[in-house]
Amino acid sequence: MTEQLPPTPSELLRMVTELRQANQRMVEENQRMLGPTHVSETARHEEEQPEHNEEAQPEDKDDNLDNSPGPFTAEVMNFVLPRRFTLPTTHPKKYIRKFTSIMIVNGASDKVLCRYFPYYLDGSALDWFCSLLAGFIFRFRDLSNPFEEHFAGSTIYLHDSDYLNTIRQGQHESLRDYMTHFTKIAISIPNLHLEVELHAIKSELRPGKFQETIVVAKPKTMAKFREKAKGQIGIEELRQARKAEKPQYRYDNKARDSKKNFKPTPRYESYTQFNTKHDDIIKEILNSKLIKPPRKAGSYPNSKSADKSKYYSFH
Repeated sequence: MTEQLPPTPSELLRMVTELRQANQRMVEENQRMLGPTHVSETARHEEEQPEHNEEAQPEDKDDNLDNSPGPFTAEVMNFVLPRRFTLPTTHPKKYIRKFTSIMIVNGASDKVLCRYFPYYLDGSALDWFCSLLAGFIFRFRDLSNPFEEHFAGSTIYLHDSDYLNTIRQGQHESLRDYMTHFTKIAISIPNLHLEVELHAIKSELRPGKFQETIVVAKPKTMAKFREKAKGQIGIEELRQARKAEKPQYRYDNKARDSKKNFKPTPRYESYTQFNTKHDDIIKEILNSKLIKPPRKAGSYPNSKSADKSKYYSFH
């Protein structure tokens, strides 16, 4: 028995195009029978968008289309699709998870998953599908597992549960902002246990009254912790609102007013009179080098108009 040669990429691409056209006719028939639905309307809207490859390469009626089953077995290709089956639309990211869940809701079996998996593949994903060997896919697991392994390097990096221990409440960060940031990271971690999440969010609270309240209350679930946090958030926001209502006085205005009202007063009512002139006393002090004498006129900045022959002995 001769081994069947795998179809070429162009032949597989033609097969995918035919599959899309057949599905479009099926979707339109379902719409006429059941009325418009969100899923079918979305699928029809995407199908009505012109395909660049189809416009660039019009079908040649004279060509004999290859009926090769591609990578699927004959049993998968000959499976009759449900009459009321509608196609989902999904984003390429997390394609398998969304694809499987939505298709199962529509009543799809394992063989339907195989048949419609390449429907929304594009770019490198479609090239990968066209490169598969012919007749070796019997069930959806044979298709989904190689798909995940091949594109594992292009998945978005996700944090693990240990990363939650690095999210600490800042010194001036409100409890609302802290919980919003923490929750945003927590929901992005796959298969996160609630016990781990609860321990991490309690451990990284800022030291204070609320942390002490949590230590005493010891909430066992995230729901009870959020209930405690909701009350604390209300208190913080009430304090902030009252603080904003109080008039703000500038410190520099108070200091300026206090300087204006300052009046020097003598420490004593009477002082001993000197029996020597002040100038003689200063000269004696300068001669003894007890203090540093002042600079003469001319050594100061902006002293062009100063009389350099006169200056204070000391000031």
